[in-house]
Amino acid sequence: MAGAGLASSATILSAMTNLSRRDFLVTASAATLATAGLSATELSATNLAAATAPTRERVFVGSNGADGILAYDWDGATGELTAAGVAARLTNVDWIVYSHDRKFMYAASEVDSFIGQPTGGVASFVVDDGRLLPVAQRNSAGKGTCHIALDKTGKVLVSADYGGGSAASFQVAGGSLSPAVWTDHYTAHGPNVDRQQTAHAHFASFSPDNRFVYVNDLGGDCIHIYALDAETAKLTPAGTYNAKPGAGPRTLHFHPNGHTAYSVNELVSVVDVLEWHKEDGSLSVVNRIRMLPEDYHGITRACDTVISRDGRFVYFANRDKDFLYSFHADVKTGALTPMTRSNCGGKIPRNFVLDPTERWMLVANQDSGWISVFARNPETGVLAETGKNFAAGTPMCILF
Repeated sequence: MAGAGLASSATILSAMTNLSRRDFLVTASAATLATAGLSATELSATNLAAATAPTRERVFVGSNGADGILAYDWDGATGELTAAGVAARLTNVDWIVYSHDRKFMYAASEVDSFIGQPTGGVASFVVDDGRLLPVAQRNSAGKGTCHIALDKTGKVLVSADYGGGSAASFQVAGGSLSPAVWTDHYTAHGPNVDRQQTAHAHFASFSPDNRFVYVNDLGGDCIHIYALDAETAKLTPAGTYNAKPGAGPRTLHFHPNGHTAYSVNELVSVVDVLEWHKEDGSLSVVNRIRMLPEDYHGITRACDTVISRDGRFVYFANRDKDFLYSFHADVKTGALTPMTRSNCGGKIPRNFVLDPTERWMLVANQDSGWISVFARNPETGVLAETGKNFAAGTPMCILF
């Protein structure tokens, strides 16, 4: 879970963090960043994309500290982040999502007390010319709300509570949030005595056709499946996917092909490649992929997933032994072929994303307190081995 505490805004928004040689120090030159580790062919594609990249875009970063949501300006031509202050003060923000029209933003607050109740919380904001203006705050079902997801109609928000081992759903209208209309509290637990003494809901997602909701239970070694009524935001149990005992399923992402999903198992650093069955929303395992090198047997925690828009490349992040792992994906079957493990730029990558041009990968390195930016070739999917770091207090989630 995230560490508490956030350095002062003046510290966070000051000069760029210096990297050690071990963390792949590079110069502040944008040209160096853009070309680091790429072949001549890759450089050609990268430079061509640079000529047509947009210039400035507002980026928000969820921060697990007192300031909550930080604002940055992103230059898609150079891969530079410029700090733009605190966007909204909401304690311990683990996740943020836009409404589909980008007029509103929703946030998950990973706290044990919210609006006078022993729960975590969800909040909504109006996005006004790069600023965030508060709209609503609601209690989740339990403590430690670490993730939220918005359905494809934009009418339903689902939250997952790590500490409470619970989930909730809310109706959404014009940026406003209803009180929770559905909740569930989980009781299963796994064999890992340190991490699975109780249930730990960690991630919520929706099926490609928006008929089903999935809640990853890291503590219970399963993914809870529900049928969704988008008009009422009510969920009805529709089955369970059971991971291997002790695996700790953390996140679930669907491939653009509409039938493949990837569940990252945090506690064993293994990815379950799953087939999604449209008729009943069930999931079945197709393959399991080990993320760690064969000779590594230390502490490890797998984390998040990024899929390119065209579905040809899939990336996973791993913590403790910190790295990104790139794969080529068969767009029809979703099958993964390993490419390479590469530098993530810091310690404990919590979340990572591609920018809108897909020429850059941004990594929120939670314990390092910075966002690392790496050049990417959109044609080959290759990530540069060297990147540049930008200060951010306990970054948890990056939102373009």
